[in-house]
Amino acid sequence: MSETTASGDVHVVEEQSPHFTSASAQMLIQDIMVCSRDLDIIKQKTNDVEQKLKNMIDVLGRIYQQNDTILEFF
Repeated sequence: MSETTASGDVHVVEEQSPHFTSASAQMLIQDIMVCSRDLDIIKQKTNDVEQKLKNMIDVLGRIYQQNDTILEFF
């Protein structure tokens, strides 16, 4: 439901839902908790991948330095 004022502003008025109960609130809370847990898992996996990439870059950097040193020797 909405009403338009003389200035053209639109005000939205939501009706109270008789269907919103403590049970539905509990379901929403559970959904939020599941999403939060899923986000934590995603963050941990992202951190793990980031650490693996840093390790690979470190190893590649050491290989490059060793090859550079060997080439200077010749």
